[in-house]
Amino acid sequence: MSRDGRHGRDSRENRDSRESRDSRDGRPELRVNPIACEAHGVCIELLPELIAADPWGYPLVRPGPVPADLLALARRAVNSCPTMALLLVTPDEGTAGG
Repeated sequence: MSRDGRHGRDSRENRDSRESRDSRDGRPELRVNPIACEAHGVCIELLPELIAADPWGYPLVRPGPVPADLLALARRAVNSCPTMALLLVTPDEGTAGG
């Protein structure tokens, strides 16, 4: 039998709760406001370690907390976004800003 009792892989709920647990240590995560984003690509250029482009040039952010050694670069990318669509969010406190 599978882990969730129905499928041969983890259910979406199980994966989501596991990802939430992994990020509860208080480290900030990057998020993109898809409504505000206009695919300028500044964040992709500044932080390719965590952000890639989809086929249309919109950012795809690696899930999970930002590694400590990339936090300064993440803040720079957030502050450089021309539409303020890139956010640095601390799970326990809301928005960490930049």
